[in-house]
This record gives sequence, structure tokens and C-alpha cells, in this order.
Amino acid sequence: MMRIIAIVACLLPLFVTSTHAADTKPNILWISTEDISAHIGCFGDEHAITPNLDQLASEGVRYSNAFVVAGVCAPCRSSIITGMYHTTIGTHHMRCRAILPEYVRCFSEYLRDAGYYCTNNSKTDYQFSPPKTAWDESSGSAHWRKRPDPDQPFFAIFNFTMTHESRIASKDRYESATSELSPELLRDPKSLKLPPYYPDTPIVREDWVRNYNLITAMDREAGKLLKQLEEDGVADNTIVFFWSDHGVGLPRGKRWLYDSGMHVPLIVRIPEALRRSGQGTPGTVDDSLVSLIDLAPTMLNLTGIDIPEHMQGRAFLGDDLTKPRDYVYGARDRMDERYDIIRAVRDKRYKYLRNYEPFKAYYQYMNTPEKGATMQELRRLHASGDLPAAAELFMADHKPIEELYDLENDPYEINNLAESPEHRQILARMRDAHLAWVSDTRDIGLMPEPEITARERDLTTRYAILRQPGADDLTDRIRSAANFALQGESAIDEMIRVLDDDDAAVRYWGAIGLGNLGETAAPTAELMEKSLEDPSASVRIAAARALCRMNQPRQALPILTQELASEFEWVRLNAAIVLDEIDEMARPTIPALTQALEDKQNKYVVRVANRALNELNGTNNAVP
Repeated sequence: MMRIIAIVACLLPLFVTSTHAADTKPNILWISTEDISAHIGCFGDEHAITPNLDQLASEGVRYSNAFVVAGVCAPCRSSIITGMYHTTIGTHHMRCRAILPEYVRCFSEYLRDAGYYCTNNSKTDYQFSPPKTAWDESSGSAHWRKRPDPDQPFFAIFNFTMTHESRIASKDRYESATSELSPELLRDPKSLKLPPYYPDTPIVREDWVRNYNLITAMDREAGKLLKQLEEDGVADNTIVFFWSDHGVGLPRGKRWLYDSGMHVPLIVRIPEALRRSGQGTPGTVDDSLVSLIDLAPTMLNLTGIDIPEHMQGRAFLGDDLTKPRDYVYGARDRMDERYDIIRAVRDKRYKYLRNYEPFKAYYQYMNTPEKGATMQELRRLHASGDLPAAAELFMADHKPIEELYDLENDPYEINNLAESPEHRQILARMRDAHLAWVSDTRDIGLMPEPEITARERDLTTRYAILRQPGADDLTDRIRSAANFALQGESAIDEMIRVLDDDDAAVRYWGAIGLGNLGETAAPTAELMEKSLEDPSASVRIAAARALCRMNQPRQALPILTQELASEFEWVRLNAAIVLDEIDEMARPTIPALTQALEDKQNKYVVRVANRALNELNGTNNAVP
């Protein structure tokens, strides 16, 4: 009897500890960084020096198929904090400002309601103004250590910025970020392997090695945070997430929907007492598809909070998980001063891309990336005819409508299989997945930005535009019209038909499609002249563009000049872009473009007008 009592006495503390851990709310630490792909040792990169993240992965789970919804930070962050697609809530254009409906909240608000101390150190950049209720503290000094009660559960984010593209582009900022690295932690640029879509020059290698060295500097900072968990005695009750907001901050990475822009590292360490069955096993790899839009519902699920029905992500950890993903989705829209509507769908093996504006170059001229040394090398070697073939592909002045890549055999996404007879069924499946997603998520990105902002003024939120009565039909009409615009001469009748639609967003795509055809669509010029009087500025600009592409600019140029002086900033930007696109044909509008340089409201209008003037005048005067 005494022996039994002794055994029970020994087991009782273990039972109490286990029960306490199960009942206690877990702490959660997010370590996020900017602008990196999976150039980390534990992800199989032999060139990486990342001991702290490698150790974290050995103690947790490495997710090999984690992706973001866009190749740029702010749209991604809006989806991460809300659990909703940026194309649904209207945060898809880089550097826009949306208003969300009251019931779409930052997920940290739900955590605070449940008793969590929530801190953000310190970047928000959600493309909407976060409410004061989102954080207990959001600042450069925010820390879980500042919670008033040491027993209060916490959710803490630390956003590292030393890996941002600006640190690669600026020698001074790069050296500042890596100043504490000893020589043995700095990689030799000659030892690295470049992607085939880059030219192999010392300048490109210098950018590439800076990326690796900045990641090493970030790894050191991540290690300091992990050590602080140990010092505070909370490591055994803290779930740690590490992730990047999108891919590498270099051309064809950041801003793009190729894996170099969408595929990101994700590591999750769950202490033993907090693991559900089959989750969090140390040193394992999970190849299920994860989108970072899934982080919000996952946080709620791990903390026992009901997931709101409006969230579009899925919980991939915790109890009562929903069906795993078949696909992840991505969207590219306006990047600073340039529009390029691209959508992506990926399963575990294949990537499908749909270019809704294929008449635009891959590398449109944008001030920020053009400052980078690698972009300048691409321009220089393209001009001299010395680019390698894979790099030359992406210097084309137009794109295919569809792209399909086999990531298993073509990880750099070089060989487009969209025209391959052997891949017709796969192409059709991926295309259908994309088209269904556009409708299911109410993709507002197929609507021109001036129309979005005009309707937002009446409806209060962008989210409501495609959710008001009758919006189901409107969503499908816009989607159909956008696809007619891609089908060439065979769809001219459909393009003409949609010009009579009741909605300007549908009419817009009819004019765009006819403009895409150029002089082939010249017999429709009279219709385009009529559309110059459309009530919508977006349709008027699209019709003016179409007439210019039909080589009939006489009536179009006055309209473009008029819209360049509009009271609405995104109307002005759209007009400036068309004037830049038509090159020499825009010469009579030089006075109007010069006046646009004085635009005080929108720097992007200034940038595009300046670029157009530089090309017309044969100069290269830079603007901020």
C-alpha cells in the first residue's frame, strides 16, 4: 500500500502540470521579417548561415509549402491581420487606404477580448487604419515584458526590417544592418548560385550576397528574442511562429506571383505541453499547402476563440480543423505607380498565372525597383543584347495571357506549359480554380481603381461594392468582360456587346479589349468615340487609349489631357499611364504632362508624367 501511495505521489505533479498546461492559454510569439524567400539553412539552402532559425526548426515544424497572397508587403499584411483576401476587402493596390466594415476586425482584437496582452513591434502597414483596440501597444518598444500581470497570456509580434529591399539597394543601410557580423558569417558572392533569370555579373552577385548576409543578421536578432523567452521562463508555454511577408526583395521576386515572390519560409514551434495529436512534432516537415491568410484563424483556433464566418483563411493548427487546402491563391494589382492585374493559383506541383493586362511589359518602369543595382543590370544587358535567355524572357514588352509551370521539374518557372498539349487538362483545372476564386471571393481587383473609390464614397466601404443586392450578377459580368478582353478578334462581338452594359466596370473591359486589338479593331472606332462621352472616367480613358492604339488620337488626346487634370487622383494616374504608353503620340500633351509634375496629392502621377516627359524629351530627370 505504501508503495502505491508513493507512486501516486510521484505521478501527481505530472498530472497537475499536464492539466494546468492544457487549461492555460498559450502565449504566442510571432517573429516576422521582410522581403526574404526560404534562403535559410533548414530549408535546404547550403549557402545560408542561420543557426537560430535552424535550431527553431529542429524543435518545431518547417512548412515547405507556405505562400503569401501577394508579392508585396502591405496587401499581404492586410490579409494576415484580418484573415481575408486583399482583393475582397479592397486593400489590393499597393499604397491605398481602405475602410473596412465594422465586423471585419484585426484578429488581435479577438485575442484582447479573451484576455490577451497584445503587442506589435512595430510595423502595421495594413492599408487601413487599425483601430486603437487592435493592440495594447504598437511601437518600437512594444514587448510582452511590459504586460501589467506576468501571468497574463500574451501575443507579441516582432517585425524585423533589416532584410528589406532597401537594405540591399543602399550600401550604407546594408553595412549598418550587417555591422555586427564577424567575417566568418559573411558569405563570398562568388560561392553563391544565381537564379537563371539573372545575369551573372559582379553587380548582381553583390545584391545576391547582401540578401544572404542580411538574413544572417536577422537570424541573430531572432535568436535574441528566443533567448528572452528562456530568460523569462515562458518558453515552455509559448508557441513561436517565424515567417516572411513575401519573397526576396529583388527583381522577379518582390511584387511578383512566381514562387520567388509568393513562397515564404514558415516555422512553428509548439512546446510539448501544448501539442495536439499529430501537431508540432519536433524536427518534422509539413508539406500541406498553407497561405499566410490562414494565420489569423489559426491564432484564434489555438487560443480557443471561435473563428468568424467572414474569415477566408483556414486554421491549420488546433482542434477541429477544416479540410486541407487544394490550392493557394495570389493577386497582383497596382504596385506604386503601375497597374498590372495578375492572378495566381498554385497546388503542390503546378502554378497557374493569368495576365489580365498582357499588353504590358513584365518589367514596367517603377521608380523604387529601378533604383536597384540588379534591375539596372537587367536594363543595361538587355540593351546590349547580352542577357541570358532565361533573363531575356522577362524583358519582353508583353506577356502571355496564361502561364503554367511544373514546379517539380521547373522550380524557377522558366518553361511556360500553357500551350503544351500534354498539360491541357491541368491547365483547364487550374484555370477553373482561378475563375471560381474570382467569383467566390468577390475579387474587386477586376474593377478599375477610380470606379472603386467613386463607389466607396457612396457605400462607405469597398468590401460592400460586390456584396450589395445584385452584386452576384455584377461580379460574374465583370469577370466575363475581363476575359472577353483577352480573347482577341474572336471575341469582338462580345466586347462590343458589353459596351452597352449598365455598369461602367463592365463597359471598361469592353473598351480595354478593343484597344488591345489596336488597328485590327479600327472598324469599332466610332463606338470608341461615343465612349469618350461615357459618364465614367475609367471608360473614357479606356476608349481614348483604344483610339490611340487604333492610330486615331485626334479626339482621344483632349480627353486624356482633361482627365490628367481631374479632381480625382486615381483618374489622373490612369490618364498619365495611357499618355506614357502611347509614346510619341503623346507629344502634343507635353504642356499638360509638365503641369502634372506639380501634383501635390499623388506622387505616382508625378512619377509617370516625369517618365513620359523623359522619353519624349530624351532626358532622364529623376523624381522621388
